Amino acid sequence: MIDSERRVAAETSAPAATRRRRGGHWRAAALFLLPAVVLLVALRLLPTVEAITQSFQRGTQSFTGGRFVGIENYALLFADPTFQNVLVVTALFLVIIVPFQIVCALLLAVLLVERFPGVGIVRTLIFIPVAAPAAVATVIWGVAYQPQGPINAALAAVGLPEQPFLTSSDQALACIIVLLSWIGIGYWTLFLIAGLQDIPRELYEAAALDGAGWWRTLRSITLPNLRRPLAFVVVANTVSSVLVFVPIQILTQGGPAGSTRLIMYDLYNSSFVLGDLNIGQTEVVILLVFLIAITTVQFRMLSKEN
Repeated sequence: MIDSERRVAAETSAPAATRRRRGGHWRAAALFLLPAVVLLVALRLLPTVEAITQSFQRGTQSFTGGRFVGIENYALLFADPTFQNVLVVTALFLVIIVPFQIVCALLLAVLLVERFPGVGIVRTLIFIPVAAPAAVATVIWGVAYQPQGPINAALAAVGLPEQPFLTSSDQALACIIVLLSWIGIGYWTLFLIAGLQDIPRELYEAAALDGAGWWRTLRSITLPNLRRPLAFVVVANTVSSVLVFVPIQILTQGGPAGSTRLIMYDLYNSSFVLGDLNIGQTEVVILLVFLIAITTVQFRMLSKEN
């Protein structure tokens, strides 16, 4: 009788004890997450809300006190020939640099997963630029692009004419693309190598037994099994390319003739050089919408089954 009463009491108290333990776990989790949530709100959410608010105002430096003008800032921006040129230059920049870096990174990754003499040295040479800060790499290439720099010296040595590089509106954007690709290709190659190493070797062995050549193996085995890492690299590369600022600020300041005036530099110029914070915040919102669209595409691509 006494044992039965004890069992009933234990069964009755067990759910309550379980609830108390779960409650303690939730409180501990909330305590650990609180600093991250505070930083997220302070550094991400509030600036985003402020940018959206100020993009609909004129003559304000804070949440309040400005004059509500609706979409006037957006209308002014899209009607401005300078901003139209910024969008064209940014689009041209993305259309060139993203496919160029992805193709180069993919070819290097396919090469570097193979075992051949000196592969370690080749990997090191390709990955070294990744370790260089963007400002350092920009200064190095800025010296190389000088009229009397080493690139023109090499051209002269083989009998070719000197090039204006950063002082030419036809060449400046290409020079920026080469600079960024020197840094970026090795970085994206790391992700693709990791993806290639996850592909079962049995698939390649079966393809070799079937007599499949390099191109057919790449198209039928490598690319389909590399779709997820490749999708991530494409989207991440696009986002990082949109946010390019340091090389433009150091080398060209958007020139010559606006040929390198990307949206991130134009945003900075509007906000801090011209002092028009409302137009600057409007460009922030436009950039944010674009990045959200890119991220959405990424999630859709990564959520699909192979």
